[in-house]
Amino acid sequence: MSAKLKLFLIVILSIFATAATGVYITQRQPSEMVSGMEHEPLQQFSDINIAEILNPERADYNPVPLESINSPLQGSDPADLALNAFNNLDSTRGTRKVEVFYPHSNQALVTITQIEPAKNSLKAIKYRVELATFGRSLLVSSPRVWQIVWAGSQVQCIPGSSIQNTQFSQICQ
Repeated sequence: MSAKLKLFLIVILSIFATAATGVYITQRQPSEMVSGMEHEPLQQFSDINIAEILNPERADYNPVPLESINSPLQGSDPADLALNAFNNLDSTRGTRKVEVFYPHSNQALVTITQIEPAKNSLKAIKYRVELATFGRSLLVSSPRVWQIVWAGSQVQCIPGSSIQNTQFSQICQ
């Protein structure tokens, strides 16, 4: 037998062996140890706990359902999307600060802090809006398209110098 024929037979046998191994692996039944776990009770986790573990900063905010937002959830500017989502902000009544962070190239975090005067205190409302990109518009050179993926808010009362009572509600008057 010539060397070329031997090499050809080795290549053909290795191709068949590889194909047979692939078929065996894809059609193999799960092992007894894995299938024996079906009778154990499964642990149930709520979405809120998982979200808090993955992003602990969300724990300080009350989630705002995205269905309740009456403005578009997609656009090219994260700050505009966040401001439009909470369009009930009245910048004439207090001071407003908007901060945009980009933790990753495909993620944006917008925080809006609105400080308003209230009875004997200041009311600080803080909004957190998380956005993600999901592509670009029609052209490659066009700006990214951002989408709101999570929103939350929190209210804090900042006591004034004239408050005598140390207990005050979470929502200032």
